[in-house]
Amino acid sequence: MIFAAPAALANPITAEDFIAFDADQAQLGQLLFYDKILSGNRNISCGTCHHHDLGGSDGLSLGIGEGGVGLGRERTPGDGPDRIRKRIPRNAPALWNLGHKDVRVLFHDGRLEISDIYGNGYDSPAEERLPAGLETILAAQALFPMTSQFEMAGNPSENEVAGAVHDRIDRAWPILAKRVRVIPAYGEMFVAAFEHIKRPEDVTIVEIGNALAAFIGTEWANYDSPYDAFLTDGTPLPAAADRGRALFFGKARCAQCHNGPLLSDQDFHAMALPPFGPGRTRAWDPMPRDVGRMGATDDMEDAYRFRTPSLRNVALTAPYGHNGAYDNLRDMVRHMADPAGTGALWTRDLAGLPNVPWLSEIDFVIQSDTLEMARHAATLDVRPVALSEAEVDDIVSFLECLTGASALDRPLGRPDTVPSGLPVD
Repeated sequence: MIFAAPAALANPITAEDFIAFDADQAQLGQLLFYDKILSGNRNISCGTCHHHDLGGSDGLSLGIGEGGVGLGRERTPGDGPDRIRKRIPRNAPALWNLGHKDVRVLFHDGRLEISDIYGNGYDSPAEERLPAGLETILAAQALFPMTSQFEMAGNPSENEVAGAVHDRIDRAWPILAKRVRVIPAYGEMFVAAFEHIKRPEDVTIVEIGNALAAFIGTEWANYDSPYDAFLTDGTPLPAAADRGRALFFGKARCAQCHNGPLLSDQDFHAMALPPFGPGRTRAWDPMPRDVGRMGATDDMEDAYRFRTPSLRNVALTAPYGHNGAYDNLRDMVRHMADPAGTGALWTRDLAGLPNVPWLSEIDFVIQSDTLEMARHAATLDVRPVALSEAEVDDIVSFLECLTGASALDRPLGRPDTVPSGLPVD
């Protein structure tokens, strides 16, 4: 892959760069975000894997989804018939600045994009079945975890939501919308927040998605880091961080991919992260592997390539990589500088992967497939850069200066209760 020259290495972010969301819809979205009513078995919420206390993520390499109990590193995989059957195949991405107007593609493999291909504004796994009226790509994104068996839906035999998804992806959304709108407090809030909703019976999954987007887009907007102060008024960075900045935009070539206001080109690159976990398997390709962008496009040229993440508040969002291969930011910097060399030295303890005994046989089975490992290793989009330990330290210092001063003090935060009455994680 040939990299284009970055158009903008370091642009400041301002409030005008964000979509203007409605405040009442955001407050409604806050409750929905933490309400387990949107999961098939009413046992997990969006906030479980994107929690305020965990920097908008879950602190795990591969998440413990539907059936698990607890938060972050303390989350357990459940037991008995309710225990998890599979890890979440990819690391839970953080939510920082997804309301920025430049965001045009979401998910690690980019399977959701702004597009008119299906007449509803988006190219998505739901294709033409994605309902019209979703106002932003963030609203469209909010609908898909609800339909994922191992994230929020549950198993087909367990509840009507999972059973509906098993028939067709869009058939679960009306069930979830009805669950929400028949709760009197929610019905009243939707009528108050959406001008076109005259009665609770009018609420559909579209309004739920738009409310969730309003919350995520405003709650996780953050651009008051030391680096932002450097960009906007020239406030000097600490010496080590300034050396790291020079390396980031210079010798280390980080800005080939991490450029622009979000420090992401929103493109897809192969970085040879050590593969493990259940993989994101396809019906005709049941191997426990993750082919990345190719899974969305079916183009061999996209194999093992993943979306460049934004680096804002990156110090708060470990583990790192599409599968959380590195639990430590310093280790991730080393890998990005020399993927082949560092990856060859990778050991399982470098990830943040909670022990789940009944899944241990599958966790690393892909590494015994010599042909797959060879294909994976041969697909690499960067040349190695020799960095000293001191230079790695300086780059980490710079990355830590991307943490916002108010990052841990969000406007709405986590609610104590939700209208469904279900417990809040």
